[in-house]
Amino acid sequence: MKLIVGLGNPGPRYDRTRHNIGFDILNAFADRHRFPVARVRFDSLVTDYQVGGEKVVLLAPQTYMNASGQGVRQCVDFYKVDHDDVIVVVDDMNLDVGRMRIRESGSAGGQKGLADTIRHLGTERISRLRVGIGRPPGRMAASDFVLQRFSDADRQLVDVCVQEAVEGLELWVKDGIGRAMNLINPSKEPKLKKQRNNTGNAQQSGPDDSSMEDDSTTSPSGRESAGGNSN
Repeated sequence: MKLIVGLGNPGPRYDRTRHNIGFDILNAFADRHRFPVARVRFDSLVTDYQVGGEKVVLLAPQTYMNASGQGVRQCVDFYKVDHDDVIVVVDDMNLDVGRMRIRESGSAGGQKGLADTIRHLGTERISRLRVGIGRPPGRMAASDFVLQRFSDADRQLVDVCVQEAVEGLELWVKDGIGRAMNLINPSKEPKLKKQRNNTGNAQQSGPDDSSMEDDSTTSPSGRESAGGNSN
């Protein structure tokens, strides 16, 4: 069994913000593989399904970023998941928008949700998929920056990145961390794909952002949940 954790803040106020890229990727993974309706459990929204013959649990903590670890710990304890079978998807200000890195272990690097997860699980040996959101401009506080939505230009890169992240997670599920690292870590900034419009002319766009509907009963991220402490 594999556990994929996407970190973010619940509620429409935070939908598609930089801090919620983990939710976006979790939703895209669930959508691609037609996961069933998410249910409330472990202070999170949880759903599971078979992917390539492997049971995969998707978990989106609903306790806000700073307290993400308590739901992860409850889920790990209930399913008796080995730490090597857990991966956490998080935003990373130290990577440019559209860049990603997978690591098998290490410190939280300032990411509070990952730090709380490490604290609750009692080990830094937790795989993580870090997704770049860029640095705050000028003197903007990091806490304000991560709660902003992406610009239109950045959003196109992010939409491509989300689909590449899903492919990386699929490899992690089926073939292990090494294959996923080989796909994700060497990659450069994603290029926007070209598609044909109705007149036959080429136009640039990212792939369809096929996230689940904005309903907490159908989306692993719980987009309609109430607000609270978000950093």
